[in-house]
Amino acid sequence: MVCAQRLVGRLFTRVLTRPFTRALRFLLVGLVALALSIAPPLLNVKATEAFQQQPMTSKGLIPIEDQPFYPLLLKSSETWSDVVLDQVVGDSPRTTLLNFYSVMADVGLRADRLGQRSSAKEQSRQEQIDDTNLLFALAVKALDSSSIPKSVRDDMADEAAIQLKHVLDYVFTHSRQLIEVPDVEGMKELNDRRSTPTNSWRIPGTAVTLTSDLDDDPENESFYFSASTVSSIRSMYDEIRTIPEIQQPFATPRFYSDFIHTPGYLVPPDWYLALPKSWRGLFEWPIGDQTLFQVFCAALLIGVYGFIYLRLLRMLFNTYKSGTHRVENDRLIFQLDSLAWKRVLIVLPALPLTYATEQLIDNFLNFTGFPLVVAIYSFYVIWYFSASVLVFFLFEAVGRSSSEFLARVRGGESPIRLRRITSLVMPISRVVGALVSVVLIYRLLLLLGLPSSTVLAFSAVPGLAIGLGASKLLGNLFAGLSIQTDRPLRVGEFCEVGGNLGFVTKIGLRSMELQTLESRVTIPNSVADEATIVNYSRRGVSWERQPVQGLELRLPIRDPLSPFQLDELMRQARRMVAAPETLQLEVELYEPVVSLESLEDGTNQLIVFVMVELHGWTAFLKVRETLLVALEELLERVSLSELVVGVAYSTTPQQLERIPELMRSVVAEDSQLDFEACRLVRISAFSYDHELEIRSCHAMHDDFENSLHRLNRRILEVLSQHRIEIPFPTQTLELHSSESSQ
Repeated sequence: MVCAQRLVGRLFTRVLTRPFTRALRFLLVGLVALALSIAPPLLNVKATEAFQQQPMTSKGLIPIEDQPFYPLLLKSSETWSDVVLDQVVGDSPRTTLLNFYSVMADVGLRADRLGQRSSAKEQSRQEQIDDTNLLFALAVKALDSSSIPKSVRDDMADEAAIQLKHVLDYVFTHSRQLIEVPDVEGMKELNDRRSTPTNSWRIPGTAVTLTSDLDDDPENESFYFSASTVSSIRSMYDEIRTIPEIQQPFATPRFYSDFIHTPGYLVPPDWYLALPKSWRGLFEWPIGDQTLFQVFCAALLIGVYGFIYLRLLRMLFNTYKSGTHRVENDRLIFQLDSLAWKRVLIVLPALPLTYATEQLIDNFLNFTGFPLVVAIYSFYVIWYFSASVLVFFLFEAVGRSSSEFLARVRGGESPIRLRRITSLVMPISRVVGALVSVVLIYRLLLLLGLPSSTVLAFSAVPGLAIGLGASKLLGNLFAGLSIQTDRPLRVGEFCEVGGNLGFVTKIGLRSMELQTLESRVTIPNSVADEATIVNYSRRGVSWERQPVQGLELRLPIRDPLSPFQLDELMRQARRMVAAPETLQLEVELYEPVVSLESLEDGTNQLIVFVMVELHGWTAFLKVRETLLVALEELLERVSLSELVVGVAYSTTPQQLERIPELMRSVVAEDSQLDFEACRLVRISAFSYDHELEIRSCHAMHDDFENSLHRLNRRILEVLSQHRIEIPFPTQTLELHSSESSQ
């Protein structure tokens, strides 16, 4: 049989290497597969008949009916025949083992019965299938499948549960000793006899172990089939799969073969059961652990999937052809967002296509074993790499659209403004997209079964690469982010960088470009970040505005001012530069800055910086003179914002108490003045001094002086009306007689 298979395999290899047409190749592949599938069953039938003709010795074997746990198994089986909402795992090996075995036996018998096509339509068929699937899912939960990679954990756990059921069939019918399955008290007695107590129990003579020690759940108290048992159950099943099973009430000899050789899940779909038995027999010819139907349909699905996926890749590569991705000239830059979204739409169908193909091979065709692992791993790798590319393209498209939207909102359809915004937004979008793509790749590594420590070790590889040879690239990257953050220059500005004079046309993650008079110069970002940058363009609020110039004024404050007066000075100065029409200037003031600076001699100076649109020195000097005069008027106005009102010692306490309210009423009579406070600040040599603080809203200095004049007049009137005197300054003269006069 082995020689025949090798001969057919060599013939199969030669045929595939000859230049036949595709249709002929598919036909030959089908014929060869059919031959390979027919030969082993024919030989195996003879071998099986010869094996069955040999008398099997059952001397010393204890039937399952004579095992001590059998009455409890019958009781458990009766319980599960009525209730399907309980859990299989229990607080002892006995509970978990008997529940699992009885549930799996029930599931196998139900699946075998439902797999037979009934002549009459049963209305409760779907309900029975749902109950069977529910029981099977509960039984699978009794396995600690943490050792199986997450990507194939569910499928491999299902297969492991069925294979474990067959192994238990063999163990319970081929045991030569009584199997005492311990309950809670039995586990305590076992641990009392052990030198090292454990929460595990192994079926005698086997490697099947039940344990309550779970790595991912240290507080667990229920017993599960251990992870080592689940990982080695395939090898245990391979050892006993050719041994005929002994008939007993809980035996399910065709459970696994029916599961792997028919499409669907536990029960084949109705359309498959409706096929003639001769067709089904043809479809179920085994090719390894699969069937001819599964292999043929999988090959057809993968062929269609590969054809569509390659077409998508070709469409994606066409978007990068020479000239199509460099449409940044003139007005065509506004088409970059459409190109980016086109790439997103090309890559997007790859994800549902990959997922649908994987689900069809897994759930519809019901691939099992090693072929299923290979298929799932392959589709997971393709799906996550496609998702990483999609995420990167998606962030790039969002960045392009956001840049165009901001450019249209701020400056219409100006290409230079779009380039400026794009140079700032796109690096951020691409970095975020790359980070998300890296996270997806790390997620893929975890799903493929790599330990988290190994994945963390992979994360150190980029750092090692940067330390060994990518330090310059990293330096340019951070320098580019620094330039985009500090913005010493922008796209479209006329600058001198490292002795190169020209217009900035691009600021990327690694370098920037200057368009000089004779050529285009590419400067690494790290060099530009360290070089002296001379920016001859001054930035404005709108793109249409002409170049502007900075104007700085520093005005010393000679007389000491109180904190209130300094605050009033800052308020008045900011109000003045924010409304330059009050100064009767013919130009507009942009980006005004007002601040105070303390000098070494203890005095202060007022700093005013504005951006103005000027044309020549005449206009510049006129604006500066106007601002200087206005600031001097502000200083005088602020010095007069605190008034000292002194009253005589003869003023009564009642009159003193009324003075602040009188001052408030006097100030309130002028709508351009605001009362701040009136306090008795000192008792001088000849008066009680009150300090009156006022704020003014006058646009012109002359108007403020007129208001102050009227305020002083009203203060004198109100004090006179309330018989409050303002004392005259007094002086004491002492006369001393001389000796000569005496």
